[in-house]
Amino acid sequence: MTRALTPRNLVTAALLIGLALLPLYVALTGDRFMLTLFTRIVILAMAAVSLNLILGYGGMMSFGHAAYLGLGGYTVAILSFEGVHSGFIQWPAAIAVSALFALAVGALSLRTRGVYFIMITLAFAQMAYYLASGMARYGGDDGLSLEARSTFAGLVNLSNKTTFYYVCLILLFASIVLVWRLTNSRFGMVLQGVRSNETRMGAIGYPTFRYKLTGFVIAGTLCGLSGALIANHTDFVSPSMMFWTRSGDLIVMVVLGGMGTLFGPVFGALALLFLEQFLPALISAAVRPINPAGAAKAGEYWQLVLGPLLLFVVLFARGGIDGMLRSLSRRGADAEKARHD
Repeated sequence: MTRALTPRNLVTAALLIGLALLPLYVALTGDRFMLTLFTRIVILAMAAVSLNLILGYGGMMSFGHAAYLGLGGYTVAILSFEGVHSGFIQWPAAIAVSALFALAVGALSLRTRGVYFIMITLAFAQMAYYLASGMARYGGDDGLSLEARSTFAGLVNLSNKTTFYYVCLILLFASIVLVWRLTNSRFGMVLQGVRSNETRMGAIGYPTFRYKLTGFVIAGTLCGLSGALIANHTDFVSPSMMFWTRSGDLIVMVVLGGMGTLFGPVFGALALLFLEQFLPALISAAVRPINPAGAAKAGEYWQLVLGPLLLFVVLFARGGIDGMLRSLSRRGADAEKARHD
């Protein structure tokens, strides 16, 4: 087995090719639901990639990352409500609002560590959640529907689902490339060094707070752009977008796929959303031969199955899905070496 043809590389390549060719599958089969599902997967994978920058590479356990998802979405929806439909205004505004909020949150929370940092990021996210819930003009608890999707002067038609999917996919790839460039730069090396030993990095002269804050703002900005995409995808925003459980979902995606890996968040988003979508039906199908009357009801308790599955991955698959694939690659390399010896 050559170095390039490892199980990890093959699965990653298959995933990327599958994502690129998905609209062709939809056109051949007419299964429009898969396009809708994968558009959501791609958008949330982008949000998970942004979280992975600070969680996986920077060691910053932010429990309020979904706030940027909501802020980006609400910025687009509010501008649309006020009659501003141009994406050239909406999307930069969503990015700017998310970046400024991340700057404010990071400037305060990054002065703490551990559970204090987690609680401060959570507190800010809950503040954003209750602020959105209290905006009666913009729907309050009921949320706000978009008047129209973002327009780009006729250059891109986001109302076309295939076009919108490719826009989301291109932005996902761009965010992955950005994170790859950042983590392999001096900035990324310092950020990873801070994760390992912040005291030592400070002692040798690096301004650790500045590096952490920069990474925090970049992550919030990327997630805000994801929020703008998801608002256009659903044509609706609500305070639930920034509730703490959504931040938990993003953390699960990163941990499930593999923290500190380039494509781990994509694997995690795909796995988690597939489980959420199809696990209830699988449980119902498994229960139906035993108890036909209670099969539909059993599917409602799919989270009781999801929890142990996630626990199994955390306990026995160190490094998540990416770690499992990496382990298979190492075993293959060891077996090939043994044959040559």
